[in-house]
Amino acid sequence: METSDDLLIESFSARNAALRIAIVTETFPPEVNGVAMTLGRIVNELLQRGHSLQVVRPRQVRETAEPREGLDHVLSLGIPLPTYGDLRFGLPSKSRLAKLWSNCRPDIVHVVTEGPLGWSAVAAARKLHLPVTSSFHTNFHAYTQHYGIGLLRSPVESYIRKLHNRTQATMVPTRAMVEELKNRGYDNVTLVSRGVATGLFRPSRRSQALRESWGVLPHDPVVILVGRLAKEKNVGLLIAAFHAIKAKHARAKLVFVGDGPLRKMLEETCPDAHFAGVRKHEELATHYASGDLFLFPSLTETFGNVVPEALASGLAVVSYANAAAQELIIHNHNGLLVSSGDEASFVRSSVELASDPSRQAQMRDAAPRSVAHLGWDKVCESFENTLRDVLARHERAFGVNEGHGPAVSGAPVQERLAHLHSTPLL
Repeated sequence: METSDDLLIESFSARNAALRIAIVTETFPPEVNGVAMTLGRIVNELLQRGHSLQVVRPRQVRETAEPREGLDHVLSLGIPLPTYGDLRFGLPSKSRLAKLWSNCRPDIVHVVTEGPLGWSAVAAARKLHLPVTSSFHTNFHAYTQHYGIGLLRSPVESYIRKLHNRTQATMVPTRAMVEELKNRGYDNVTLVSRGVATGLFRPSRRSQALRESWGVLPHDPVVILVGRLAKEKNVGLLIAAFHAIKAKHARAKLVFVGDGPLRKMLEETCPDAHFAGVRKHEELATHYASGDLFLFPSLTETFGNVVPEALASGLAVVSYANAAAQELIIHNHNGLLVSSGDEASFVRSSVELASDPSRQAQMRDAAPRSVAHLGWDKVCESFENTLRDVLARHERAFGVNEGHGPAVSGAPVQERLAHLHSTPLL
């Protein structure tokens, strides 16, 4: 039986590259969530820029990853994450990662998620005097109130803050989050925003055939929610807003795109809603564009990738003024912003927008233009620049020749890697 320290190693590519980056994460495509999607986009851009990447992550359920030049994987054991289906926590592996990175030393380590695997990676990198950065993707401490474990809010916050403060830069996606984390005692916080695939998400994907399959006519208002059906997404407020809309517009339709622990309950309480399940790529883009109103009541987001996707798709968005919405929406121009936590105003704004077709049309026309500048190439450039800045500071601190990384004695890299390829680290 495998132990928690079992790892399947595939070595770094031996090709020449600008940087050798070890990325540690509990989630990675094809898993469907904002963190995996963001990481997948950044990985693709980094590979196109000629970097070599090593992704350390738990072995996924029904693993079918295709090999890619410049991208190698270290697969660890993991345990299922409660309420998150196929997502898994990576188990502690500090000694194994230290051994791996001693034999095949990356230029820099980037930690994406704050689970035991991420903590192990920070500890191993520090032991080896490797520069290490992190991303702050999820307000886990804010989730505690939604799952009846509010007493854990303080220790969860302390754990996450300590992890990030042991790294040399913590990347966050909004200016507001930079200031918030600084006020909460986080050090070395830096802004690295998120992008949106404007070539994929666009109004022209609107499909009347899809709308007809939902049972709606061309002018029937369709309220759409894309994302995880879970308590922390504040889905109850969305339903309240939709019921208020339907009281004035009997043919209004509610469409859920996504899955999660609340789906069964929602199917029982919203029998007239359409549940599309998880959709990806072109299908997802078509579902977005075929809606009219995008109501986003979540208060736990650090960004909320669905907001720029909805805007790019030409939807009229109603959102609390936080995370991505606060950065991207100009009130009454490309959407509506509501003060955080003001549920009555959220419902009222949703009804007013649903009842004003001309106002909807103006916002839907402005929405795609408002996010046209958010290409993933610019986001990756910012990510890469942050890594290079940290690496340069680290090299100066340790007296290493800039651009060459820490010296590693022994055989050439190709020889050191040869015996590691696909070999279990026991």
